[in-house]
Amino acid sequence: MAHADALVALAEALVGEDDAVLAEARRRALDEVGAEAFVDAVAVASNFERMVRIADGTGIPLDTPVNLISEDVQEELNLGRFAAAAHTPAVSAWQRPLGRVLRRLMPRILKLVGARMAKGEAQSGPRA
Repeated sequence: MAHADALVALAEALVGEDDAVLAEARRRALDEVGAEAFVDAVAVASNFERMVRIADGTGIPLDTPVNLISEDVQEELNLGRFAAAAHTPAVSAWQRPLGRVLRRLMPRILKLVGARMAKGEAQSGPRA
């Protein structure tokens, strides 16, 4: 994907805490993708941040598949310390092995979905 490295660096810098890294990532992305795509990328990132804040503020629980797949990340980041975590039920003992299997399968599933989406775009042409 064209400019993926610059856009990933921008996304990571936007959620990071290093102003110098952010400034460099902004400069690089702007140089590589141009002003219009840069604004679009920052708008998408901002929208996701807004949605996460709304979800956290209203206490929207994680749905079961996301909860199962992300349990290890939730524990590693100690997300249970936040009040909104109380709205998501704990993963049960019988769900834990299922979560481990799903975590292993997700990269393959996402690659397949991505390949099918790319194939569909190639057949139908780019969207306007």
